[in-house]
Amino acid sequence: MCGIACYLTKINGDRAPVGNKVLHMLNALSLRGPDSAGVALYGPRSKHLLLQVKLVDTLGEAESNNLQELADHITNVVGKTADIAEVSRTAEYLRLKVSFGGDPKTLERHIESADKEVEVLSMGYSLEITKQVGSPVNLDSTYHLDDFCGSHGIGHTRLSTESSIDLSHSQPFWSHGNPDLAIAHNGHITNYRNLRCKYEQNGFHFYTQNDSEIIGVYIGEKLSMGMTLAEAMHASLRDFDGSFSYLAATEDSVGFAKDPFGFKPLLMTETDGFVAIATEELAIRAAFKGNYNVHEAPAGEVQAWQL
Repeated sequence: MCGIACYLTKINGDRAPVGNKVLHMLNALSLRGPDSAGVALYGPRSKHLLLQVKLVDTLGEAESNNLQELADHITNVVGKTADIAEVSRTAEYLRLKVSFGGDPKTLERHIESADKEVEVLSMGYSLEITKQVGSPVNLDSTYHLDDFCGSHGIGHTRLSTESSIDLSHSQPFWSHGNPDLAIAHNGHITNYRNLRCKYEQNGFHFYTQNDSEIIGVYIGEKLSMGMTLAEAMHASLRDFDGSFSYLAATEDSVGFAKDPFGFKPLLMTETDGFVAIATEELAIRAAFKGNYNVHEAPAGEVQAWQL
């Protein structure tokens, strides 16, 4: 029942109104997912790593002063292993720009050792994930994402059917340890437990009980083996069971995959100026005016676009 959305510009480089377009689509899909909303937006490439760090799951768990103390502590921790170029905090998020030449997983573990609630929600040279419990309207009123400019982005509105309603379980998911890789998913991966067990035996740490998290882990593994995003998504149709449509994005590409039975809806349009994908046509029409055709992606379809 969740809603997913994607926008890619073809004509504006990395200066398109990505935040505005994805938020318009999510607002139209809000009834499909009242529990939480989130976006993974890709801006101009930075020479620094951009980190979005969750301090707590909800602001009610700590006073603002305590959050600022925790943010200052994490900043000091990061400063011991990386050069910090920029620091800011909004609500429960700490945003850092750093220069770091080591393994991203090492930096991630270093940050998360600061406190049990702390989680790196995204890391990349152009990716920034922001998500929150509640509606897309709340998301923009707090973080002012409408002004975000970039090249592409994906979004998600969530109706929880199995796992907790909190910030960590909200989507999109960053593929931990893989800079700039994010996913958003509608449906169920029914062999999730078997896949998770395999990755855990290889030492991978999962952050949630949400079956969608396995998609980012899987795509990250395939990309590390040298596959393109399209090849990794095609492979997932053989390895995932269930009913699903999902989006995946990297710094320079974005795509979708739909299960071989076509159980979950996914609509798309492609024009000379943009690509838009969403769970419902009304979401695309809400964000993009003009005359263009929207069609349902066929069962078993995979498409990917390279910037």
